[in-house]
Amino acid sequence: MKLILDLDTGVDDALALSLALASPEAELIGVTAVFGNVARDLSARNSLALCALLGRPDVPVYRGCDRPRGAQEAYVATQEVIDIHGANGLGEVATPDAERVPEEQDAVSFIIDAVNTYGKDLVLVPTGPLTTIAAVLERDPSVAEKIGKIVLMGGALTVCGNVSPCAEANIANDPEAANIVFSSGAPITMIGLDVTHRTFLSLEEAASWKSSSKPAGALLADIATYYMLHEAAARERGGCVQHDPLAVATALDPSLVRTIELPLQVDTEGAFRGRTIGCNERLLTGPYVNVAVEVDAPRFERLFRERISALLDLPNNG
Repeated sequence: MKLILDLDTGVDDALALSLALASPEAELIGVTAVFGNVARDLSARNSLALCALLGRPDVPVYRGCDRPRGAQEAYVATQEVIDIHGANGLGEVATPDAERVPEEQDAVSFIIDAVNTYGKDLVLVPTGPLTTIAAVLERDPSVAEKIGKIVLMGGALTVCGNVSPCAEANIANDPEAANIVFSSGAPITMIGLDVTHRTFLSLEEAASWKSSSKPAGALLADIATYYMLHEAAARERGGCVQHDPLAVATALDPSLVRTIELPLQVDTEGAFRGRTIGCNERLLTGPYVNVAVEVDAPRFERLFRERISALLDLPNNG
């Protein structure tokens, strides 16, 4: 499997990237940077730094969109987002700058070239706003037919949103882009709050990474711990849900989730802006999106634990 991650690299993106790099069945051929948890350029910087830290400085990083569709200025993270992920996106943990810099080629061109090169062997995992992916599909609509699949983290179908009663953060950051992606006809699986909120990473498990002899262990532990101590629900539970890592894991093993098929749309106006919901007009005709509604959380958590333990040269305690 050839894999591209489209990240807005904050804390859970860092864990998702770690899982991808720890998974031998997938070759990470590139990371694209989008705005969201941080500004686009900081996302690119964080991805480069983490790839180097995790022993893969060869992974190229490409700059995607730096603002929502129609916005006049580049995105700047809100104080609410900064409070959860830190101003640097990585829990205020200092990570060394990578020697490598972002590629000259833009992310949209890179993804299109990759689809034309690898076709059905390519899996794209966006874990931030879908602005860059919408731009890909607008520039080359044939991507929808050629690509293997898109497994995205975003949306909420059967549960409340996390930035409004009905909207999830990634979709709410650019509802228009998400609507383009969902109606494109591409083979899409949506990993939304319906399933990510059933997963868990404990404070104790993250702390155990500090015993790794690799510098990445202590840094990943500190990054995750910051999130757990600053995000309200995580603080109460003594750990955090695994939004972005579950999307990567599902790309690797689709059997982790059960999905239903819906002609999904995103509300782009009014009080329900950002809501992901079935479209009445396309119920019989499609195109359809596979929406995850159940997850084998214990099996996912075991997979995540095993892969991160191997990445950090730690014993796996099951």
